[in-house]
Amino acid sequence: MGIPQVAIVGRPNVGKSSLLNWLAGRRISVVDNNPGITRDRIVYLMEHDDRFFELVDTGGMGHIDTDNLTDDIENQITQAIDVASLIVFVVDTRSGVLPLDQEVARRLRYLKTPILCVANKTDDETFDAAAEEFFRLGHGRPIKVSTLQNRNRSVLLNRILAQLPAADAEGGETDDPEMKVAIVGRRNVGKSTFVNSLVQAERMIVSEIPGTTRDSVDVRFELDDKAFVAIDTPGIRRAQSRDNIDFYGFHRAQRSIRRADVSLLFLDCTERVSKLDKQLADYISQEYKPCIFVVNKWDQLAGTMPTEKWVNYISDTFRTMRYAPIAFITGQTGKNVKALLNHAQMLFKQSRSRVGTGQLNRMLRAAIEEKAPPIYQNRRPKIYYATQVGVQPPTIVLFCSQPAALTPQYQRFLLNRFRDELPFPETPIKLYLRKREASDPRDEIDSQLEARPN
Repeated sequence: MGIPQVAIVGRPNVGKSSLLNWLAGRRISVVDNNPGITRDRIVYLMEHDDRFFELVDTGGMGHIDTDNLTDDIENQITQAIDVASLIVFVVDTRSGVLPLDQEVARRLRYLKTPILCVANKTDDETFDAAAEEFFRLGHGRPIKVSTLQNRNRSVLLNRILAQLPAADAEGGETDDPEMKVAIVGRRNVGKSTFVNSLVQAERMIVSEIPGTTRDSVDVRFELDDKAFVAIDTPGIRRAQSRDNIDFYGFHRAQRSIRRADVSLLFLDCTERVSKLDKQLADYISQEYKPCIFVVNKWDQLAGTMPTEKWVNYISDTFRTMRYAPIAFITGQTGKNVKALLNHAQMLFKQSRSRVGTGQLNRMLRAAIEEKAPPIYQNRRPKIYYATQVGVQPPTIVLFCSQPAALTPQYQRFLLNRFRDELPFPETPIKLYLRKREASDPRDEIDSQLEARPN
């Protein structure tokens, strides 16, 4: 698994965003007395006692949005809960137990994910008895904190670390783990036919009628004595309304992508790339999932169109995912299907690779010597060192003098160098920038950038 995520959830106005800012020690989320300010997930990389994890702020559960975005907010909350290693359930001591708190508690009750109940706004000991009322919600004795009075911050952080999975479990060191592959794409691009070809049996209902598969289905199979799970998803088309089955089909496809280790985005070689294809690709990219663009039904164009033309077309269409490989298959006959699965296994292995700090910083030093960071506010920023803190996806933290000074263009340059030099050339890499603390003596990159000419 990747860096563990800690989802902060609760009803509106209990102080979830304040809690994230307080733990982070800086203003990340917008704090306001009006409910519904937080809509999208807000993620912050946190370090405590040499352990990294991601704090995820979410919108208020049960809030009815005035801009008709209630379903979108709930979807963001669901996504945060789905991938969380730990859930921090925030309640408000001053308000007491409200019906909406009880509703949130019921929603969390049947999850297997560990849950910490945190009673915010417990400013001092005189509020402790009121905070104990939340014990009856069924998620353990509440941890009494106050973001305003800075009460029990270290207690909460230590409890969070104690509940996170062991560091060894994050590295994905299990031999030959079962790889989960999400098979996504528009309707009638041959996804179910591909699954049948994999298992060499009519496991899925294959039909020329678009939309036969209406839910995500797991199919387990073995290839060369290795176990796989193929997640066949509903074919996607533009939904006309939120009550339309296609609207929920798209969300099921998103959930399958989140569950998967590798995503296969199917394209029909007889049709142009559509807006829905781009939306699926964007979601795969946002979730940092390894992806293979699968050009299916290639037998219909073989001999009439060179593969290079489609390669260039995909590369120009999905510019931010040029690292993703492209496969040409015929699902109906099984041509190139085994090679595709072998390549997916290779991406899975890449996403679980770790690089030593020494190797990473030697490569980073060479990249900086080739191209120094651009001048920012009349000074050249310094990059002190880098470290890999997680896998699936490979996650790298750069410690520097001014994170804001490293432009997106320079970050892309570094990411491209990472892919060229490190053992994950075809997988997404998550990059975090952090300002080096004054107490941190490490300075492994000694390129004397400030002495370079402009």
